[in-house]
Amino acid sequence: MEFLAHYVDYIIFAILGFMSFLVVWFTIERLLFYSKVKASDYKSKALYEEALTKNLTTLYIVYSNAPYIGLLGTVIGIMITFFDMSTASGIDTKAIMQGLSLALKATATGLVVAVPTLIIYNGFVRKVDVLLNRYDEVK
Repeated sequence: MEFLAHYVDYIIFAILGFMSFLVVWFTIERLLFYSKVKASDYKSKALYEEALTKNLTTLYIVYSNAPYIGLLGTVIGIMITFFDMSTASGIDTKAIMQGLSLALKATATGLVVAVPTLIIYNGFVRKVDVLLNRYDEVK
């Protein structure tokens, strides 16, 4: 339990930080791709759609799982707080509230990662729809 108490925040925030890095990386990649893509370069609509939707699955995975990663950090933090309460000789309300408030920051961070990713993902899905609708006009 000591290991978890000392390192759970680092582990959860490292995972969420990596997820954020992926979001930034793929967002920039998709923005650059969409600014230069030409429908005439693709032989079929299926190949064009495959190129347009590349990496969108990763964004979907991040926005749907980041809140759960944050929630996992919160649950572990609450478990640690309850464990500390059970081993303490008296009930220290301040320590309990501090432990619970620190545990909730993991959920908040998960939402901070997920909400912008959801907005970006939906924007890209709309862009893909628009570009696919224009494919027939170009051909």
